[in-house]
Amino acid sequence: MSGKTIAEKIFSAHCGKPVRAGDVAVCDIDFCFGQDGTSGLIIDSFRKLGAKKPFDKDKFCMVIDHSAPSPNIGVSEVHKKMRVFSREHKLKIFDIGCGVCHQVIPESGLVNPGDLVVGADSHTCTYGALGVFSTGMGSTDLAVALASGKNWFKIPETLKIILNGKPKKGVYSKDVILYIIGDLGAAYATYKAVEFSGDYIKGLSMDARFTISNMAIEMGAKAGIMAPDGTTVKYMRSVAGRSSSVSGEKMLKIKSDSDAQYCEVLEYDVSKVTPQIAKPHTVDNVMPIDKLKSIKIDEAFLGTCTNGRMEDLKIAISILKKKSVHKDVKMIVAPASKAIFQEAIEKGIISDFVKCGACVVAPGCGPCVGTHNGVPSAGENVISTANRNFKGRMGNPDAFIYLGSPATVAASAIEGKITNPKKYL
Repeated sequence: MSGKTIAEKIFSAHCGKPVRAGDVAVCDIDFCFGQDGTSGLIIDSFRKLGAKKPFDKDKFCMVIDHSAPSPNIGVSEVHKKMRVFSREHKLKIFDIGCGVCHQVIPESGLVNPGDLVVGADSHTCTYGALGVFSTGMGSTDLAVALASGKNWFKIPETLKIILNGKPKKGVYSKDVILYIIGDLGAAYATYKAVEFSGDYIKGLSMDARFTISNMAIEMGAKAGIMAPDGTTVKYMRSVAGRSSSVSGEKMLKIKSDSDAQYCEVLEYDVSKVTPQIAKPHTVDNVMPIDKLKSIKIDEAFLGTCTNGRMEDLKIAISILKKKSVHKDVKMIVAPASKAIFQEAIEKGIISDFVKCGACVVAPGCGPCVGTHNGVPSAGENVISTANRNFKGRMGNPDAFIYLGSPATVAASAIEGKITNPKKYL
């Protein structure tokens, strides 16, 4: 019998028996959560199930991040419902200003390498950067997990993507994942786990790894997993919470067997990748910036669960510092968490953003979800570090969203048009 992939190992450990890709199993959940766009439905479904209490109050949380602070009465009622439910069951809630779920959950030490995590948000795959099998699911399924601590899964096949080579100046992990999605297409990895490996991955910071795993869903994947290494262990030691009980040695054992069976193995040389742009209105509509005709921009957005981390803010401000945002551009910055916001304040980064003409908003999803904070007007072009650009994503179906790296967003904000950041580095 051949060896197992990381996904097969995690599912086997959580259902109490050996399982392979294609098997169906009921598995124990290590952690689950909802955000303010989905938690109202989770609470309703939980009550309809007749559940009296969550399976474990320490293994569930809610995050108010999508519309924070509330932009209208209806959203305020949802937020109130979440707060009341959390008080009723003594549950952890990250309220307005705490940040995006996919930053505050790992940064709070609530998930560990080797965990099985489900969230009522499609970008739950982000935690795969820590060696977690994490995937999004609907609010009703999440309510079942909250009530029972279990759910059923079909074990996915694994697509292995090996990344080697040294990136060119101006090329970041966002460019690399956009390039891959553009090459493979938005549905290539549907119902598969994607395992990212290679020397390029080993050389990335944890912030940069989160960017890649976050966008696995944009090629259809259930999860985007990376085997833990020394960088992972160092990160887990830096966060509080459950991680303090997991040894580094145990973390490093979370890897695929040498004879694991993959549905496909693909290799990319990142030294051939140049700065990339995803054009409207699909994430796989990707092309090199240098082949893009001059595109005037009206709004530049730095933030989201993809690129609102400390490294991203530093990259952007290194380009923007002592310069000015173009007079015709609205630049909006949304730090991914309160901790990042505070660190950026202490380092003078927030002050630098304000001085160059950017508008800094509360930690959270910001303009990405389209409920408030920077909804573009009809016909406007936006350059964004987000993960999606379909019609209406930022609140207006008649606007045009282009996706790029933090460096690309910063350079474009200066020039008022989509710009290769290389000249500013």
